[in-house]
Amino acid sequence: MNENYLVTKANTLITSNYDLSLEEQRIILTLASTVQPEDEDFKPYKFKISDFMELLGVEDKSKYSVIPKVTKELMKKVFEIENGNKLTQISWLSSAEYERGYGIVELEFSPKLKPFMLGLKEFYTSYKLKNILSLKGKYSIRMYEILKSNEFKKIAEITVDELRKILKADKGSYLVYQNFKNRIIFQAQKELKEKTDIRFEFEEIKTGRKVTSLKFYIHSNKDKTHKIDSASDEIAATVSNYQEEITMYPEDEIKSIILMMKDHNISSLEARKIYNSACGDLKHIAKIYNHFKNKNADNFVALMIKMVKPGEFIEPKKNTAKTKFNNFNGRDYDYDELEKKLLGWD
Repeated sequence: MNENYLVTKANTLITSNYDLSLEEQRIILTLASTVQPEDEDFKPYKFKISDFMELLGVEDKSKYSVIPKVTKELMKKVFEIENGNKLTQISWLSSAEYERGYGIVELEFSPKLKPFMLGLKEFYTSYKLKNILSLKGKYSIRMYEILKSNEFKKIAEITVDELRKILKADKGSYLVYQNFKNRIIFQAQKELKEKTDIRFEFEEIKTGRKVTSLKFYIHSNKDKTHKIDSASDEIAATVSNYQEEITMYPEDEIKSIILMMKDHNISSLEARKIYNSACGDLKHIAKIYNHFKNKNADNFVALMIKMVKPGEFIEPKKNTAKTKFNNFNGRDYDYDELEKKLLGWD
């Protein structure tokens, strides 16, 4: 698993009513981060159980049985999505298969989730997996996704009752607003500011003396973003030809790739494929692009997707030694021929 992978979900899925534990959310979102933009169907995704144990904070290696228990409970969780007159009841996983003796688990999403995670063209939200992995509150993850989906608007207003319903915090002590505010809103506010790429303030809106709605003011957490992705300054230097300011969060990273490759007129989907192939390493993408941007390739996007993969590109070493005639450089490499070899065209 790679923390730079993107989690992409339809906004209707983000704001649906469900209740998952912290551990269950981490598993679901890690699985979601392995889904690629070009996927037409869900695939079985294999993970090392040791990785999941680390993800869930289980340090005792003898407690491998913890993971099957979590996935078993997860498969029992059913939630509902309303779309007009249609109500769909969905389970998160269709299967969880363990390979005993190999420490491998294979998970697959329920096919009913396809409209909410595959082939999304509008009304969806993407973010880096690393933003939620360090969050300690299960409601903090939900609040992050809800606010992230409204980041472009900067302001989001929701009734307290609706927010309780979405978070499944609509019973018990959370019905007391002060408890709801202290244990969910304030905790999320603190965690998001310290650990993610967004932060927020909120305003209480009252009807009479009762708080009935909350207005959230959402900001890019630039200081934290720099720590989350320290490549920001390096990328800005590498692509210094592009003067626009790059704010380092996923959707803007995709836009920065489109801007970087504007001469090749790539689409948002193509930029996402390049981004995911490079595991979110924009500095590496810029380096590969600067090398290949003037090359004539039948399919430039396919070339980039292949060459940005970690370990795929072998940078040619130029012979900088001078001959005894100082006005002559050593022999340069035939880059077109090298490109053909790297892509297996000959």
